[in-house]
Amino acid sequence: MTTLIKNALLINENKSEYASVFIENQRIKKIFLENENLPKADINIDATGLILIPGIIDDQVHFREPGLTHKADIASESAAAAAGGLTSFIEMPNTNPASITNQLLNEKFEIAKNTSFINYSFMLGATNDNIQEIKNIDKSRVAGIKMFLGSSTGNLLVDDDEVVKNILNSSGSVVAAHCEDDGIINYNLKNFKAKYGENIPSEFHPQIRSAEACYKSSAKAVEIAKKTGGRLHIFHLSTAKEIELLSNKPISEKKITAEVCVHHLWFNDADYKRLGNKIKWNPAVKTENDRLALIQALKDGKIDVVATDHAPHLLEEKMQVYTKSPSGGPMVQHSLLVMLELAEQNYFSIQNVIQWMCHNPAELFGIIDRGFVREGYFADLVLINPNISTKVKKENLLYKCKWSPLEGEVFKYSVQTTFVNGKIVYDNGKLTGEKSAKQLEFKV
Repeated sequence: MTTLIKNALLINENKSEYASVFIENQRIKKIFLENENLPKADINIDATGLILIPGIIDDQVHFREPGLTHKADIASESAAAAAGGLTSFIEMPNTNPASITNQLLNEKFEIAKNTSFINYSFMLGATNDNIQEIKNIDKSRVAGIKMFLGSSTGNLLVDDDEVVKNILNSSGSVVAAHCEDDGIINYNLKNFKAKYGENIPSEFHPQIRSAEACYKSSAKAVEIAKKTGGRLHIFHLSTAKEIELLSNKPISEKKITAEVCVHHLWFNDADYKRLGNKIKWNPAVKTENDRLALIQALKDGKIDVVATDHAPHLLEEKMQVYTKSPSGGPMVQHSLLVMLELAEQNYFSIQNVIQWMCHNPAELFGIIDRGFVREGYFADLVLINPNISTKVKKENLLYKCKWSPLEGEVFKYSVQTTFVNGKIVYDNGKLTGEKSAKQLEFKV
């Protein structure tokens, strides 16, 4: 089966040009520029007026399977991701049971093989005592190691500096870290509980999980990484202060990289009044100054990747009092549209969006043959319609939890078609039922 996407505006590798893309056997066979003679194909798609980009790679999602499938599962959330232009995800270990052994990790791979709509990999969770499991991962298929340096579920908290050092020394993989200092957070929480009890107004979340808590933990992780020479990737930066810890060298020359999430680029602390616990994330959404600083750090090359930390909960769980409301929210269906909207508002360019959401994740993790529109690469592609807007409505959400903190927002662009390994998995508002997903492969 061959497919020809004709006359699209291709945005890729910091260039915008009109092109046609010929797909054969899951891969991009040939890219034709304007006025070149085009071959015949089994499927012809006229993309005149549409934008063609590489598929989005999200390096941090929580799809809740196994054990938490009342909130979400790999099938439901990968479907929502496909609707949002995502073609690959890397999923986190804090499921139930937590993925802290290679056996448990293999069980996740089997679930994804049978149910995922988009390409997949997973991280192994680090604990204070599973160093042997970390050493034994298959680096060609496992994206990396996840360390929670702040409180988490089960036994996923790594709170021993010697263990952190050992993990960075031993893994040989990307070690991704959630950096928040528990001591500072617990002190702040105690003070707010003394004043408000359990029902603390959510607007105080960024004062409880404070910039100080983030910086102290990130600074310590960076210090240890520099001593060991290990490969540290700091997840979901949320403060201006942490940016000083980072370098703007090319990714290929960095040992310490960083990611920011779309919600930290879209919301600020004024939005708690309107949305309350719906935007309660860890780390917290912070000030407008932090938001603007994070955007500037992306443009300066100090932050490398934009992802979601997609972490769905049922709405009734989120609407509990502050101390019982879980942190996290669903974002994969609209993360690309949020970034395109910010580009429309002149914060940065669409070329920047593709760099941070497609090219850089592929380069940072060493993902083979994905993240770019290149001949010989897998045909993970997205067609975007710049002339049809998207209104976020409950009835259009594909998440199992059926809510979004973005409900009511109208975005200028829409995701028209998502290709995974050359097959159309989402088109004109509907899943096609096609499951062409593959396990991601990594350079070793």
